[in-house]
Amino acid sequence: MTARRIGLLGGSFNPAHEGHRHISLLGLKRLRLDEVWWLVTPQNPLKSSRETAPFEERMRAAARVARHPRIRITDIERRFGTQHTADTLAMLLPRFPKCRFVWLMGADNLQQISEWKDWRRIFRTVPIAVFSRPPYSKAALMARSARVFADSRAPEPLARRIVTMQPPAWVFMHTPTHAGSATRIRARKKVATAARKRAKVAVGE
Repeated sequence: MTARRIGLLGGSFNPAHEGHRHISLLGLKRLRLDEVWWLVTPQNPLKSSRETAPFEERMRAAARVARHPRIRITDIERRFGTQHTADTLAMLLPRFPKCRFVWLMGADNLQQISEWKDWRRIFRTVPIAVFSRPPYSKAALMARSARVFADSRAPEPLARRIVTMQPPAWVFMHTPTHAGSATRIRARKKVATAARKRAKVAVGE
């Protein structure tokens, strides 16, 4: 039986947006994946809990955004009780021995991954597919992680093989980009909320 090819997209999804879906669809097509699993984390250890929406709310929003039969929204990290990607992968892979996994991320995360717990272990655990994302792409390719694992970078024309490559192996793909950003969405919500409060004060509510 042929192993199922699964892309893993982790994050707070605070909130999920079309950029997440865009990367997932590119992964399905460019990497010939059978599915993409969104690993919605209960709490990103690098982000403030005060700015993170409740977990169930983020799960529901992710399901609304995904809108695809081969994109699965999962609570794997909550069930595992893990917060860090390296720990999640260590528990996930043995449970699905008949699957081939690849970690999906935007160029901004390649730039930041050296701040993650046991980030080198992540590279040595699963292949990684990085999708271009302006304005981070150029800096990402000069980031610490890219330098440390420079010899493990696969040529872009071999992207479809990355799922079956022995880690460490990663590929950077110059793909069509999407402007979706959870940070911008949260900023717009703050502005809208502040405007509504000012309007209520103005009318004496």
